[in-house]
Amino acid sequence: MNRYFGLYKFKDIELIIVQDGDAVSGIYAAGDEVVKEENYTETELIKTVKEQLDEYFTGQRQVFDFPVVTSGTEFQKRVWEELKQIPYGETISYSELAERCGSSKACRAVGQANNRNRLMIIIPCHRVVGKNGDLTGYAGGLAVKKLLLELEKKYS
Repeated sequence: MNRYFGLYKFKDIELIIVQDGDAVSGIYAAGDEVVKEENYTETELIKTVKEQLDEYFTGQRQVFDFPVVTSGTEFQKRVWEELKQIPYGETISYSELAERCGSSKACRAVGQANNRNRLMIIIPCHRVVGKNGDLTGYAGGLAVKKLLLELEKKYS
């Protein structure tokens, strides 16, 4: 299976897009995965992802429709499916997410599944906050999480 990388930039945000075969398998904060510039490729799928991210960041898109592939445990996949049910512009707490996944005591496991999400923005783990509404950990950094939440509030 062929693997391709693309670089996406919006203001201070840099994301690496990872394509495996015919699907996107990762969207990471650029600091999370080191990819040499000569390894970036502009496939049709990567171009589509960039266009849809542009639309997202300018308030024209709330749902993405390119093919993705995830890899994780059954519990992680259940958490990621629940994350996709959080409406654009809204947030829920880790404890609420754990309840939605069928185990109200699984807050830490839900947090770990969020941390293992390799499709930031597409699987919107940025929409999960602390029980008191505080911003908590995010792979892209809290400044990026805050920016994404503010952007969604602005356009919702």
